[in-house]
Amino acid sequence: MEHARRGHGGHEGHKPGHGEMGHDHHAMMVADFRRRFWVSLVLSVPVLLFSPAIQAFLRLGDSLRFAGDGLVVFALSTVVYFYGGWPFLKGFVSEVKSRRPGMMTLISVAITTAYVYSAAVVFGLDGMPFFWELVTLIDVMLVGHWIEMKSVMGASKALEELARLMPSEAHKLMPDGTVQDIPLDQLQHGDRVLVKPTEKVPADGAVVDGQTSVNESMLTGESVPVSKKEGSAVIGGSINGEGAITVEVQKTGAESFLSQVIDLVREAQESKSKTQDLANRAALWLTVVALGGGALTLFVWSLVMGQSFAFAIERTVTVMVIACPHALGLAIPLVVAVSTAISARNGLLIRDRTAFEAARNLQAVIFDKTGTLTEGRFGITDTLVFDESLTEAAVLRFAAAVEALSEHPIAQGVATAVERPLPVEDFRAIPGKGVEGTVEGRFVQVVSPGYVRAQGIAIDDPRYETLSAQGKTVVFVLLDGQLAGAVALADVIRPEARGAIADLKAMGIQTMMLTGDNRKVAAWVAEEIGLDDVFAEVLPNEKSDKVKEVQASGLAVAMTGDGVNDAPALAQADVGIAIGAGTDVAVETADIILVRSNPQDVATIVKLSRATYRKMIQNLWWAAGYNIVAIPLAAGVLYSAGIVLGPAMGAVFMSASTVIVAVNARLLKIER
Repeated sequence: MEHARRGHGGHEGHKPGHGEMGHDHHAMMVADFRRRFWVSLVLSVPVLLFSPAIQAFLRLGDSLRFAGDGLVVFALSTVVYFYGGWPFLKGFVSEVKSRRPGMMTLISVAITTAYVYSAAVVFGLDGMPFFWELVTLIDVMLVGHWIEMKSVMGASKALEELARLMPSEAHKLMPDGTVQDIPLDQLQHGDRVLVKPTEKVPADGAVVDGQTSVNESMLTGESVPVSKKEGSAVIGGSINGEGAITVEVQKTGAESFLSQVIDLVREAQESKSKTQDLANRAALWLTVVALGGGALTLFVWSLVMGQSFAFAIERTVTVMVIACPHALGLAIPLVVAVSTAISARNGLLIRDRTAFEAARNLQAVIFDKTGTLTEGRFGITDTLVFDESLTEAAVLRFAAAVEALSEHPIAQGVATAVERPLPVEDFRAIPGKGVEGTVEGRFVQVVSPGYVRAQGIAIDDPRYETLSAQGKTVVFVLLDGQLAGAVALADVIRPEARGAIADLKAMGIQTMMLTGDNRKVAAWVAEEIGLDDVFAEVLPNEKSDKVKEVQASGLAVAMTGDGVNDAPALAQADVGIAIGAGTDVAVETADIILVRSNPQDVATIVKLSRATYRKMIQNLWWAAGYNIVAIPLAAGVLYSAGIVLGPAMGAVFMSASTVIVAVNARLLKIER
């Protein structure tokens, strides 16, 4: 449909003003249809009052008749035809030029046939003009398009909402220490900007001074404010909380995370849908059927059935009006627009709509472990106490105190278990073995199992053997040379991972893990979250081969990873899903990107894909199925039973079908 194509084409980039231009284009089209409708409606009133058929229906007799009233009706109808019908006539020309006849062709042929025939009657041809049917047909078509364009506009606001996230200016810190407000397009890499409390962050960058919390919900869907301090990354468009911060700009313009999001949303809205191909073919065939059916209707009623030419023309016009594939033209694009907006609001960025639609048929989902099902950092899973005079909390306090002064990832995993580490004296690192120091007058050592054995201390607790068998890293805590306890650490499982696996299993989808980690660790993670299968100790270049193996078993497979070392596997899978948006490789490789890095969103993708497909099929059945009943009625197959549809009533049914399709698309939601 011409105006729908132009409407969606309004989003051509993320440059300043493009969001507003797209919005203004939609708004202008809505205003144009609204204006044409009201003008045509006002002019239609006298056409109706002066029409003999309406006067007879209202039993007015000849009270409103006067000399030349037919010419007045003709003049008013001519204005309505050319002014109100102009969008359809213009669309008809475009369809003819592109050799793609569609709904504009049908509407134009219908109103032109009605107008030309009625005009000929005014100037001498025998018959009954139906100017009132012509003007009411145009009125109904205009109001239908007006409502439809409002629906399209409402469904396509995702880009405008994203574009409005950015502030208009930034507070740039100048070399002399002053602050100068400058437009965003003047920001450059390395510039430092001041972000005051409650203001929007003007660009992607890193905090170099200050501490605050930032609301990133409009970008990531995560409602909890994120704490930011020196060194933390911030995203342009997020909202600063209670503290003033200084940010060093790292990305501007098209490089920024928000610009990437806008590009991805635009691509998704404009990308080709396989289901849309079906709708387009159906619309083309319906156009052929309508034009052929209209010609056949005219032939049968006028030449075979012996009815008047006026009656035959009215049936023909009604067939073409009621068969307009308007609803078919909107059935898929509206659902695409709505589902894309929903996905963006929920932190799901769709790059490839074909892959997104394929997600409804997934039979297996393979997850990378580190950074996907786990957080990619060490965390404490178990604490053992060997000295009965101590508690778990006491063991952790002593261990965290000395580990807080070490840079080692395992040490940091222990240190973060305590909010405020105790002060340490005489701290010293034991190369390759651990650390030691004095805490509250006691000599504390946090060391490896090898160091403990080297000191001749026996480790005969079965709990340690169990933890080692699970592949966990265990460090021992010695107080004054005596074994006091032990701390087990492992890559922290994301809290959403169990829910993600449970949701996918509930949908009948197999869940697997693909990792380069050792088998013990992989088996422990799999058992903890309930995976169906595990591929461990797999090298990065072997990951795509494992995906092929699963596909070879006849399963439709999605691969979920961080988009860097998993790139080949993401590309090989039927659906590639990247955890964590913003990385270049993720954006280039994956079909779908999870902004929130939440594995549970994989299940949300499948749910949304299935719901989207259901809406598409519902709309297609309604849009095409209603014609199966409506076209024969319009042609007059029940004329003998006294059931006859006029062009205006045909337009009402056609518009009602369009509105139903639009409303049904807007009812799309993710089932929780």
